[in-house]
Amino acid sequence: MASPSRYPETYAAWQRDPEGFWGQAAGAIDWVTPPARVFAPEEGAYGRWFPGGEVNACHNAVDRHVAAGRGAQAAILYESPVTGTKRRITYAELLDEVAALAAVLQDLGVGRGDRVVLYMPMVPEALFGMLACARIGAVHSVVFGGFAARELAARIEDATPKVVLAASCGIEPARVVAYKPLLDEACRLSSHKPESCLILQRPQAVAEMVEGRDRDWAQAVAQAKAEGRPAPCVPVAATDPLYVLYTSGTTGKPKGVVRDTGGYLVALAWSMPNLYGVAPGETYWCASDVGWVVGHSYIVYGPLIHGCTTVLYEGKPVGTPDAGAFWRVIAETGAVALFTAPTALRAVKKEDPDARLMQGHDLSRFRTLFLAGERADPDTVAWAERILGVPVIDHWWQTETGWPIAANPVGLGALPVKHGSPTVAMPGWDVQVLDEAGKPLPPDTMGTIAIKLPLPPGALPTLWQQDERFRESYLTTYPGYYNTSDAGFLDSDGYVSVMGRTDDIINVAGHRLSTGGMEEVLASHPAVAECAVIGIRDSLKGEAPCGFVVLKAGVSQAPDAIERELVALVRERIGPVAAFRLALTVGRLPKTRSGKILRGTMKKIADGEEWAMPPTIEDPGVLDEIGGALRERGLG
Repeated sequence: MASPSRYPETYAAWQRDPEGFWGQAAGAIDWVTPPARVFAPEEGAYGRWFPGGEVNACHNAVDRHVAAGRGAQAAILYESPVTGTKRRITYAELLDEVAALAAVLQDLGVGRGDRVVLYMPMVPEALFGMLACARIGAVHSVVFGGFAARELAARIEDATPKVVLAASCGIEPARVVAYKPLLDEACRLSSHKPESCLILQRPQAVAEMVEGRDRDWAQAVAQAKAEGRPAPCVPVAATDPLYVLYTSGTTGKPKGVVRDTGGYLVALAWSMPNLYGVAPGETYWCASDVGWVVGHSYIVYGPLIHGCTTVLYEGKPVGTPDAGAFWRVIAETGAVALFTAPTALRAVKKEDPDARLMQGHDLSRFRTLFLAGERADPDTVAWAERILGVPVIDHWWQTETGWPIAANPVGLGALPVKHGSPTVAMPGWDVQVLDEAGKPLPPDTMGTIAIKLPLPPGALPTLWQQDERFRESYLTTYPGYYNTSDAGFLDSDGYVSVMGRTDDIINVAGHRLSTGGMEEVLASHPAVAECAVIGIRDSLKGEAPCGFVVLKAGVSQAPDAIERELVALVRERIGPVAAFRLALTVGRLPKTRSGKILRGTMKKIADGEEWAMPPTIEDPGVLDEIGGALRERGLG
């Protein structure tokens, strides 16, 4: 019999004494100067964490493990099926690389508080670059590799970096994406011109260099090593920014989420053993990209702060070479946990529904699968539980929050799983569901999910150079609360259910209905691999739901018959009130590179409105297919 979870007493301890709780958690971090106090309510928009403290993130992620005698342990296991490359990088080797690169950045004039933009694929040098910035007190801003030139330019203009760190190219399963021409165009478009660009030349596409601005990464680092001048760690204030991360798909002026240093280190250090249940020395794999918040927190900083081995994967869940890639990497690296997006799991399930490609891979050390990034539909969670035989843990958070708001803390002892819920609020997060007037709603009632201030360590203190926009975007709708802009409800056990963004709640003849709830019904059909529901304009009811479904490989039933079954299924499970009459079978859904479905753009196409190509889209051709499917039904 498993011992009961320590979650209730842990959460209650935080509620009783928040400062005592986080002050104790801060003991997991090496401080240059301990903070004068845990929390300063009078500072910033809602208070600041660990004022007066001085710290260095790179020291906590790298140097201290080497000093403790663990330099020979693997820090990074690099797996690149797209190039056929594997690398094992120890903590000692990581220290050498980062300290040399940090010296190169100092040679290029980068100092404490200066910004450095990274435009990199999933290669070890991306991590070296982030840690080298942290080492010398510079603020890094990672832009997802292959982002369009105009989007990169907007971020360069906003962050005003002294230096850009970039690779010559990224590699997709079917093509090489040349980054350097995109970077050159972005520098041309931006009114702010970086003084230097340090270019990692990859053999798949060697870039032309701009004289006077561009430097060769490998040559510069080799010279710094040969001259024997590693850069030491520079202490920064706990409240100084570690990085700025722009939220994806922004229009107009980019929204740069600021992450301060001390609170972030403390929150991540608490989450690794307590939430993820991993120990120092174990291998942890987050199959995201360093361009997203998940990559920052759980490829780079979280695992390394905790002394784990982190897996860096340059590949896809399917197609590099097949839908067994995840199982192969888990077996070969000995990963005890995998963190991925539900969309990646759905892709695997679509290609290999019976998990035949798992056979022959030793997953005996693998303990937990974590999902986040979008709603995890119960059907996919149940499939993963069945094929893996381990807990499948959905959890929920945002770019802004930096680490999970709601989760099932396996390190404290797992709570019962409720499919469709990311379980309960973690310490630090006072999660409430509010009505339009800002009043808390009773259990099982849909509303806006908000978090009572102050936000915990690790959450954003503001937006880069836009304090007023931070207040307007997050703090003014519900005074005293942070507005997540997610819709959902709490049940009587305190379990959170996130049903979609507040703009994914559609109004059908006066009834507020969740598109996430309808998607849950569609996904439960045995023929459906994945789906998306949007509300489209309806002259009679205001909005009417429309479901787009992608069928599993090998389904022999006629699509129109499946569509009729789906309409009946929603009517049966949700009721006639949903007014669900339209299901469309499509070959694929439009997604961002991080796997989020572009429902907003689909809605604009369906409503016949003007729309712009989202900068984060994985494959622009999918939107033409969606438009074609809608036109066949007389829509769009």
